[in-house]
Amino acid sequence: MGPAVGVAALLVAIVTIVTYAMSPDGSGADSMVTALSGLTHSKQLTMLEQERQQMIVMDAAANTLSSAASPTKVNAQAVIAADQQAASGSSSDSSSSSSGSSGASDINVPPPDPGSAEQIGYDMLPSFGFNQTTQWSCLEQLWMRESGWNWDAENPDGAYGIPQAFPGSKMASAGADWQTNPATQIKWGLEYISSTYGTPCGAWDEELSAGGY
Repeated sequence: MGPAVGVAALLVAIVTIVTYAMSPDGSGADSMVTALSGLTHSKQLTMLEQERQQMIVMDAAANTLSSAASPTKVNAQAVIAADQQAASGSSSDSSSSSSGSSGASDINVPPPDPGSAEQIGYDMLPSFGFNQTTQWSCLEQLWMRESGWNWDAENPDGAYGIPQAFPGSKMASAGADWQTNPATQIKWGLEYISSTYGTPCGAWDEELSAGGY
């Protein structure tokens, strides 16, 4: 190393140490590297990067100090690799968050218990052309909110049964036992949903936006 290079290296080291002392978390050193990033690559810039990496390792070791002031051994290569990964990943994280969906995701409702009214509704979905995987969650939430899936649920205004038909006598078109048979009520309810909203999820959207379907 020639005298000029040695003096330059010494100056870089002094400036780097002063910067680190003024900013113990390493932000000062990072700012210096950012300022020099536009310069042609040189031996001085290489040495500066090495000094920065050493300071990152020193800072990581300092953060492991226990009450007895005994630092935990730090894997220098792992610390530097993590720092580089964080730097390269920050831009991709911001872009992915900006392109994410703004709507709330649907609740994943599991298949119902055998023998329940919910099971009847789940089994009837395909007969109306509804996909059980995509539509069951909406139907379960819709009628849980309307009636709790109770066949004798009655509203003071006259709505009745699992689908809360208004008036309840409308369900007679699906069977004479509409007042007591969950299957008859569910059949009528799915027919109504299909003709009015297209799908259970369409009815659930209406329920959420209007407070009823």
